[in-house]
Amino acid sequence: MKALVLAGGSGTRLRPFSYSMPKQLIPIANTPVLVHVLNTVRDLGVTEVGVIVGNRGPEIEAVLGDGARFGLRIVYIPQDAPRGLAHTVSIARGFLGDDDFVMYLGDNMLPDGVVGIAEDFTRQRPAAQVVVYKVADPRSFGVAELGPDGEVLRLVEKPHHPRSDMALIGVYFFTAAIHEAVAAIGPSARGELEITDAIQWLVSSGADVRARIYDGYWKDTGKVEDVLECNSHLLDGLSRRVDGLVDADSVLVGRVVVEAGATVVRSRIEGPAIIGAGTVLQDSHVGPHTSIGRDCTVTHSRLEGSIALDEASVTGVQGLRDSLIGRAASVATTGPGTGHHCLVVGDHTRVEVAA
Repeated sequence: MKALVLAGGSGTRLRPFSYSMPKQLIPIANTPVLVHVLNTVRDLGVTEVGVIVGNRGPEIEAVLGDGARFGLRIVYIPQDAPRGLAHTVSIARGFLGDDDFVMYLGDNMLPDGVVGIAEDFTRQRPAAQVVVYKVADPRSFGVAELGPDGEVLRLVEKPHHPRSDMALIGVYFFTAAIHEAVAAIGPSARGELEITDAIQWLVSSGADVRARIYDGYWKDTGKVEDVLECNSHLLDGLSRRVDGLVDADSVLVGRVVVEAGATVVRSRIEGPAIIGAGTVLQDSHVGPHTSIGRDCTVTHSRLEGSIALDEASVTGVQGLRDSLIGRAASVATTGPGTGHHCLVVGDHTRVEVAA
C-alpha cells in the first residue's frame, strides 16, 4: 500500500498564520500537523508517500525532506491550483500506479490511528473504503448513508436534510478502481473534481464500497480554536521529561516536558505543558495545556491553554489564555489590565496589550 497525503490547501480559515506558513505545518504539541500525519501513515506499514503540494511546496519540503527521518520515502507532487480531491488522485497516477493506497488530508488529526481500519481494508479489499465519524450536525460534511453491514448506499455532500449522521473525515482507502471513477466524473458546481462524486460513481456502478466508523479523537485543524483544542488533547498524553535546565527556585507540577537546551528560572509550570529547546522562561507561570516552541522568551508573564510558536516572545503579560502567538511574534504590555483571552498574533508581529 502507498499513501497520498494532501498538503496543497491554502488555509484561509487559519489566517493570519497561513499567510506566512502552510497550514499543515502549524505545530500541535510542538510538532507540525503534517508530521503527526506522516507518523500515523507510517504506523500502517506504508513506506512510500506522495505529498500533494501547492505554491507552499518548498516550505513543506524543507521540513519533511525526503522522509528518511520518518522511515518513509517521500515524492512531492505539485498541484497548480486547488482543483478538488479527486484531481489529486489523477495527477498522482504516475506515483500510485495500480497499487492500493490510503489518501489522507494533511490537516486532519487522528492521533488514535487507523491501523484496525487499514487492516479491514487489506483483508476485505473493497473498491473503496471511507472512514466516517458520527457528528451532531452533518450539514457541513459529506455524509455517508450506510447499509446494515457497513456498505455505502449513497454519499451526499453537505445535505440540507441529512439522512445519516455519519460524516466523511479525511482518510480514504482505495484500490486501483478509483482511477476509472475519477476519469468518469466531471467538475462539480464549484468547479472541482470531488472525491465524493468519484466514490458515488463506484457505488452507482455496483462496486463494493465500505465504511468504517472511527471512534477515536478526530479534529480538522482548519481553525485557530480547533488547533488549540487539539493541542490540549495531545498534551494530555504527555509523559514527564526534563532535559533542560530548571533552577532550584522553579516548580514543575505534573506532566511537564522541558526540552534539551531550554532554561527555566524562578518560574512555575503546571502540566500538561511543553517548553521547547532553546526557550528561556523567567519569572513566569505557565499553566496547563500550553505549548511553547523553540527559542522563545517568556518573561514576567502568565500563560495558560495557549501556543507560542518558535522564536516568539511574551513579556510582562498576565493572564494570557486560549491564545496563539505566531513565529517570531512579540507580545508585551503597556499598562495595567485584567488578562487576555483568545489573542491571535500573526508571525513576525508586535502587539502591545494592557498588563
